[in-house]
Amino acid sequence: MLNISNNKLNTKVDLSSYKSVKKVFHKRHFKHFNRFLLAFAIVVFVVMFLPWTQNINSRGSVTTLTPDQRPQTIQSVIPGRIEKWYVREGDFVKKGDTILFISEVKNEYFDPNLVNRTGQQIKAKEASVSSYGSKVNALNNQIGALSTERGLKLQQAQNKLLQSKLKVKSDSIDLEAVKINLGIAERQIGAIEKLYEEGLKSLTQLEEKRSKFQESQSKLISQENKFLASKNEVLNAMVEINRVRAEYSDKISKAQSDKFTAESNGFDAEAQVTKLESDYTSYEMRNDMYYIKAPQNGYINKALKGGIGETFKEGERLVGIMPSNYDLAVETFVNPIDLPLIHLNEKVRVQFDGWPAIIFSGWPNVSYGTYGAKVVAIENFISDNGKFRILLAPDETDYEWPEAIRVGSGAKTIALLEDVPIWFELWRNLNGFPPNYYQPEGTSQTKKEK
Repeated sequence: MLNISNNKLNTKVDLSSYKSVKKVFHKRHFKHFNRFLLAFAIVVFVVMFLPWTQNINSRGSVTTLTPDQRPQTIQSVIPGRIEKWYVREGDFVKKGDTILFISEVKNEYFDPNLVNRTGQQIKAKEASVSSYGSKVNALNNQIGALSTERGLKLQQAQNKLLQSKLKVKSDSIDLEAVKINLGIAERQIGAIEKLYEEGLKSLTQLEEKRSKFQESQSKLISQENKFLASKNEVLNAMVEINRVRAEYSDKISKAQSDKFTAESNGFDAEAQVTKLESDYTSYEMRNDMYYIKAPQNGYINKALKGGIGETFKEGERLVGIMPSNYDLAVETFVNPIDLPLIHLNEKVRVQFDGWPAIIFSGWPNVSYGTYGAKVVAIENFISDNGKFRILLAPDETDYEWPEAIRVGSGAKTIALLEDVPIWFELWRNLNGFPPNYYQPEGTSQTKKEK
């Protein structure tokens, strides 16, 4: 009622006797509602102080813990043409099993006897190396013989030189003796001539002395010729020594040149043998590469190259294989702003796609269908999607992950951070603040110890 009239009916008429008024203006209804509101407010106030675990939600996928356990493709290191398949998609193969056989497409490898012919070339070159070695040994022997002969020849020439010098000395002594005799004969003829003039000696005696004088002059000239001839023999002996040295130096140098040539040819032959051996090994390995084999135990996923007679290049993918033994892991991506909050061995909850789950992100203890994991690797460089990659491994202290999970399936991860009151979390979300930055227990102490 608006109570705009001076005639107020509520003071004159008692409305409490009517049923409708009793239902609308019942005082107990207000009491219950007020009590409900008070109890609700108390419950909400208490809930605001309950602990709430801050977390980081992200999406990821199931992978393997080590790179060699992940799905891979098998390539051929040589180009070829598919000739025969030995497996079908889905087959299990062991390490070393043949998957397919290929044939050669390069014309330099078409010869089926290429390996044998290369082996024959190696044998021929090895024989050539041996021949050059024998030639070098023969030349060494020749050089040794020439050196010995040169020594003997030089010794012979030196002996002859010594003989010539002694003969020169002997002839010089004889020459001096002849000069003395000539002087004596000259003095005698002078004395005879004086005695002849005085009549004390006869003409016959004078002529005898003159004859001896001329004979002494003749001996002097003859001895001088012999002396000069001896000197020439000395010079000839010295020339002979030089000639022997030059002759044998030339012979030894030629033999050494032939030796070095033979050694060079031998080294060249050895290099060719080494190259041929390398080619031989390469050809053998290439023949083994015609059979594409499984690198590890696993299942054939998909043949990327099919049919018979299809050619491919080196390094081109031929078939995909999934290893049979692997350790599951989850790779997830977090925003750069959340990266400082992630630490190694951090506890993480994982929900796998296709597995029913009831999740309370702030109360992990009451969540259902999530599995425990821990951080084992944090990538230091941002990925192509603008986030940082985190690798998670199963938590040994939690429930085991389902066996039916396959590599590549999706997963949702919840990284558990610091426990805070609910009111603080609501206030943080309303203001758009990031979760609290913190360090795990023992981290700062460990850094100080280091």
